[in-house]
Amino acid sequence: MHELFRRVPEEERRWQERANCLGVDPELFFPERGASTREAKSVCAGCAVRLECLEYALRNHEKFGIWGGLSERERRRLRRRRALGEIGAINASA
Repeated sequence: MHELFRRVPEEERRWQERANCLGVDPELFFPERGASTREAKSVCAGCAVRLECLEYALRNHEKFGIWGGLSERERRRLRRRRALGEIGAINASA
């Protein structure tokens, strides 16, 4: 199991064990500044647990990498919109 998963409580790891990115080189999801995020986002695109991943990143204030198909900048924008009441929590069952 990757070191990232070891620091996550077991009950939160369940979705990670079903993620498309399991077994993919983690470096793909942490590109250098200015590098393309397209390949990482394509892994996320069809993932059954994409929304759980995104909510995890938002809840834990992940500042780096692609989580749930969104970059750091996109997650900041989403958090800002939520804070302003423009949108609510993402419905993982949708």
